[in-house]
Amino acid sequence: MPRQAARAQTAAPALLSIGQVLARLTPEFPDLSSSKLRFLEERGLVSPARTASGYRKFSPADVERLRTILGMQRDHYLPLKVIKTYLADLDAGKNPQLPGAAPAGSMLPAGRRFSRDELLREAGASQELLQEAISASLIAPADRFGEEALTVLRALAELAGNGIEPRHLRGFRAAAEREIGLIETALVPIARRNDVTAKAQTAELAREIAAHLDVVRGSIIRSSLARIRP
Repeated sequence: MPRQAARAQTAAPALLSIGQVLARLTPEFPDLSSSKLRFLEERGLVSPARTASGYRKFSPADVERLRTILGMQRDHYLPLKVIKTYLADLDAGKNPQLPGAAPAGSMLPAGRRFSRDELLREAGASQELLQEAISASLIAPADRFGEEALTVLRALAELAGNGIEPRHLRGFRAAAEREIGLIETALVPIARRNDVTAKAQTAELAREIAAHLDVVRGSIIRSSLARIRP
Protein backbone atom coordinates (compact mmCIF):
# COMPACT_ATOMS: atom_id res chain seq x y z
CA MET A 1 0.00 0.00 0.00
CA PRO A 2 1.43 3.45 -0.89
CA ARG A 3 2.63 5.44 2.10
CA GLN A 4 0.15 8.33 1.52
CA ALA A 5 -2.81 5.93 1.32
CA ALA A 6 -1.67 4.23 4.51
CA ARG A 7 -1.52 7.59 6.32
CA ALA A 8 -4.98 8.55 5.05
CA GLN A 9 -6.41 5.24 6.22
CA THR A 10 -4.79 5.69 9.63
CA ALA A 11 -6.16 9.25 9.96
CA ALA A 12 -9.74 8.28 9.03
CA PRO A 13 -12.03 8.39 12.11
CA ALA A 14 -13.27 5.04 13.32
CA LEU A 15 -16.92 4.28 12.65
CA LEU A 16 -19.07 3.02 15.50
CA SER A 17 -21.76 0.37 15.68
CA ILE A 18 -25.14 1.01 17.33
CA GLY A 19 -23.89 -0.74 20.46
CA GLN A 20 -20.82 1.47 20.64
CA VAL A 21 -22.93 4.61 20.15
CA LEU A 22 -25.24 3.51 22.96
CA ALA A 23 -22.22 2.87 25.21
CA ARG A 24 -21.06 6.45 24.60
CA LEU A 25 -24.41 8.21 24.95
CA THR A 26 -26.49 6.27 27.47
CA PRO A 27 -24.53 7.58 30.50
CA GLU A 28 -25.78 11.03 29.49
CA PHE A 29 -29.14 9.89 28.05
CA PRO A 30 -30.24 6.77 29.98
CA ASP A 31 -33.48 6.35 27.99
CA LEU A 32 -31.66 6.02 24.67
CA SER A 33 -32.16 2.68 22.90
CA SER A 34 -31.35 1.09 19.56
CA SER A 35 -34.99 1.56 18.52
CA LYS A 36 -34.72 5.28 19.28
CA LEU A 37 -31.62 5.52 17.08
CA ARG A 38 -33.45 3.76 14.25
CA PHE A 39 -36.42 6.06 14.71
CA LEU A 40 -34.22 9.16 14.46
CA GLU A 41 -32.75 7.75 11.25
CA GLU A 42 -36.25 7.09 9.85
CA ARG A 43 -37.16 10.73 10.58
CA GLY A 44 -34.10 11.92 8.67
CA LEU A 45 -32.27 13.52 11.58
CA VAL A 46 -29.17 11.36 11.29
CA SER A 47 -27.80 9.37 8.34
CA PRO A 48 -25.29 6.73 9.40
CA ALA A 49 -23.24 4.89 6.82
CA ARG A 50 -24.06 1.28 5.95
CA THR A 51 -21.72 -1.67 5.54
CA ALA A 52 -22.07 -4.01 2.59
CA SER A 53 -24.14 -6.30 4.79
CA GLY A 54 -26.44 -3.44 5.87
CA TYR A 55 -25.14 -2.70 9.38
CA ARG A 56 -25.29 0.92 10.52
CA LYS A 57 -22.00 2.68 11.20
CA PHE A 58 -21.87 6.07 12.92
CA SER A 59 -19.10 8.63 12.53
CA PRO A 60 -17.94 10.90 15.38
CA ALA A 61 -19.92 13.69 13.68
CA ASP A 62 -23.03 11.49 13.78
CA VAL A 63 -22.51 10.92 17.51
CA GLU A 64 -22.22 14.66 18.17
CA ARG A 65 -25.33 15.27 16.07
CA LEU A 66 -27.19 12.69 18.15
CA ARG A 67 -25.96 14.36 21.34
CA THR A 68 -27.34 17.68 20.07
CA ILE A 69 -30.72 16.13 19.16
CA LEU A 70 -31.11 14.29 22.44
CA GLY A 71 -30.00 17.31 24.44
CA MET A 72 -32.55 19.54 22.72
CA GLN A 73 -35.28 17.02 23.48
CA ARG A 74 -34.28 16.60 27.11
CA ASP A 75 -33.41 20.18 28.03
CA HIS A 76 -35.96 22.08 25.94
CA TYR A 77 -38.64 19.44 25.27
CA LEU A 78 -38.65 20.25 21.56
CA PRO A 79 -40.46 18.13 18.95
CA LEU A 80 -38.32 16.55 16.25
CA LYS A 81 -39.83 18.75 13.52
CA VAL A 82 -38.39 21.82 15.24
CA ILE A 83 -35.04 20.13 15.83
CA LYS A 84 -34.87 18.96 12.22
CA THR A 85 -35.43 22.52 10.96
CA TYR A 86 -32.70 23.80 13.28
CA LEU A 87 -30.25 21.14 12.05
CA ALA A 88 -31.14 21.83 8.41
CA ASP A 89 -30.25 25.49 8.96
CA LEU A 90 -26.94 24.44 10.50
CA ASP A 91 -26.25 22.12 7.57
CA ALA A 92 -26.96 25.03 5.20
CA GLY A 93 -24.28 27.12 6.87
CA LYS A 94 -26.70 29.39 8.70
CA ASN A 95 -26.39 30.42 12.35
CA PRO A 96 -29.90 29.75 13.74
CA GLN A 97 -30.97 30.63 17.28
CA LEU A 98 -31.21 27.49 19.35
CA PRO A 99 -34.95 26.85 19.83
CA GLY A 100 -35.94 27.01 23.48
CA ALA A 101 -32.50 28.18 24.58
CA ALA A 102 -31.91 30.91 27.11
CA PRO A 103 -31.92 34.40 25.52
CA ALA A 104 -28.67 35.88 24.29
CA GLY A 105 -26.66 37.31 27.16
CA SER A 106 -28.35 35.09 29.73
CA MET A 107 -26.11 33.94 32.55
CA LEU A 108 -28.13 30.74 32.98
CA PRO A 109 -26.19 27.74 31.62
CA ALA A 110 -28.16 25.01 29.87
CA GLY A 111 -28.89 22.00 32.05
CA ARG A 112 -27.98 23.70 35.33
CA ARG A 113 -29.23 22.11 38.54
CA PHE A 114 -30.05 23.98 41.74
CA SER A 115 -30.10 23.17 45.41
CA ARG A 116 -33.13 24.45 47.31
CA ASP A 117 -31.23 27.51 48.57
CA GLU A 118 -29.85 28.25 45.09
CA LEU A 119 -33.31 27.92 43.57
CA LEU A 120 -34.82 30.37 46.07
CA ARG A 121 -32.01 32.86 45.56
CA GLU A 122 -32.16 32.70 41.73
CA ALA A 123 -35.96 33.01 41.69
CA GLY A 124 -36.16 35.70 44.35
CA ALA A 125 -38.73 33.57 46.16
CA SER A 126 -39.34 32.63 49.77
CA GLN A 127 -39.17 29.18 51.32
CA GLU A 128 -42.90 29.44 52.01
CA LEU A 129 -43.72 30.14 48.35
CA LEU A 130 -41.71 27.13 47.19
CA GLN A 131 -43.44 24.88 49.71
CA GLU A 132 -46.84 26.17 48.62
CA ALA A 133 -45.92 25.49 45.00
CA ILE A 134 -44.92 21.93 45.85
CA SER A 135 -48.13 21.42 47.86
CA ALA A 136 -50.18 22.66 44.89
CA SER A 137 -48.29 20.20 42.58
CA LEU A 138 -46.93 23.07 40.50
CA ILE A 139 -43.31 22.08 41.23
CA ALA A 140 -42.20 18.52 41.92
CA PRO A 141 -40.35 17.96 45.21
CA ALA A 142 -36.66 17.23 44.71
CA ASP A 143 -33.21 17.51 46.24
CA ARG A 144 -31.94 19.24 43.10
CA PHE A 145 -34.16 21.36 40.85
CA GLY A 146 -33.88 22.00 37.13
CA GLU A 147 -34.40 25.09 34.98
CA GLU A 148 -38.10 24.33 34.59
CA ALA A 149 -38.60 24.63 38.35
CA LEU A 150 -36.69 27.92 38.33
CA THR A 151 -38.85 29.32 35.51
CA VAL A 152 -42.07 28.31 37.30
CA LEU A 153 -40.95 29.63 40.69
CA ARG A 154 -39.95 32.98 39.18
CA ALA A 155 -43.40 33.23 37.58
CA LEU A 156 -45.07 32.31 40.87
CA ALA A 157 -43.07 34.99 42.69
CA GLU A 158 -44.29 37.59 40.18
CA LEU A 159 -47.87 36.32 40.44
CA ALA A 160 -47.71 36.47 44.24
CA GLY A 161 -46.93 40.15 43.94
CA ASN A 162 -50.30 40.52 42.21
CA GLY A 163 -52.19 38.52 44.80
CA ILE A 164 -52.25 35.23 42.87
CA GLU A 165 -50.98 32.43 45.11
CA PRO A 166 -50.10 28.80 44.27
CA ARG A 167 -53.32 27.58 45.93
CA HIS A 168 -55.27 29.58 43.36
CA LEU A 169 -53.59 27.58 40.59
CA ARG A 170 -54.48 24.07 41.70
CA GLY A 171 -56.85 23.88 38.75
CA PHE A 172 -53.84 24.07 36.44
CA ARG A 173 -52.78 20.61 37.58
CA ALA A 174 -56.26 19.20 36.95
CA ALA A 175 -56.33 20.80 33.49
CA ALA A 176 -52.90 19.36 32.71
CA GLU A 177 -54.07 15.90 33.75
CA ARG A 178 -57.02 16.23 31.36
CA GLU A 179 -54.64 17.16 28.55
CA ILE A 180 -52.45 14.15 29.37
CA GLY A 181 -55.58 12.01 29.07
CA LEU A 182 -56.21 13.43 25.59
CA ILE A 183 -52.62 12.71 24.57
CA GLU A 184 -52.73 9.15 25.91
CA THR A 185 -55.97 8.47 24.01
CA ALA A 186 -54.46 9.78 20.78
CA LEU A 187 -51.41 7.54 21.23
CA VAL A 188 -53.31 4.28 21.74
CA PRO A 189 -53.09 3.12 18.08
CA ILE A 190 -49.31 3.56 18.03
CA ALA A 191 -48.75 2.16 21.53
CA ARG A 192 -50.51 -1.06 20.51
CA ARG A 193 -48.04 -1.69 17.72
CA ASN A 194 -45.24 -4.13 18.38
CA ASP A 195 -42.51 -2.84 16.07
CA VAL A 196 -39.13 -1.64 17.27
CA THR A 197 -39.77 2.08 16.73
CA ALA A 198 -43.25 2.26 18.32
CA LYS A 199 -41.95 3.42 21.72
CA ALA A 200 -39.79 6.17 20.23
CA GLN A 201 -42.58 7.27 17.89
CA THR A 202 -45.04 7.38 20.80
CA ALA A 203 -42.74 9.65 22.82
CA GLU A 204 -42.17 11.98 19.86
CA LEU A 205 -45.85 12.21 18.93
CA ALA A 206 -46.65 13.01 22.57
CA ARG A 207 -44.29 16.01 22.34
CA GLU A 208 -45.88 17.18 19.10
CA ILE A 209 -49.43 16.93 20.46
CA ALA A 210 -48.40 18.76 23.64
CA ALA A 211 -46.88 21.56 21.54
CA HIS A 212 -50.12 21.90 19.55
CA LEU A 213 -52.17 22.00 22.75
CA ASP A 214 -49.88 24.79 24.00
CA VAL A 215 -50.69 26.79 20.86
CA VAL A 216 -54.45 26.35 21.33
CA ARG A 217 -54.31 27.14 25.06
CA GLY A 218 -52.21 30.25 24.48
CA SER A 219 -54.57 31.48 21.76
CA ILE A 220 -57.60 31.07 24.03
CA ILE A 221 -55.94 33.03 26.82
CA ARG A 222 -54.77 35.81 24.50
CA SER A 223 -58.19 36.19 22.89
CA SER A 224 -59.85 36.23 26.31
CA LEU A 225 -57.62 39.09 27.43
CA ALA A 226 -59.59 41.39 25.15
CA ARG A 227 -62.47 41.26 27.62
CA ILE A 228 -60.42 42.84 30.41
CA ARG A 229 -58.60 45.52 28.45
CA PRO A 230 -59.69 49.08 29.37
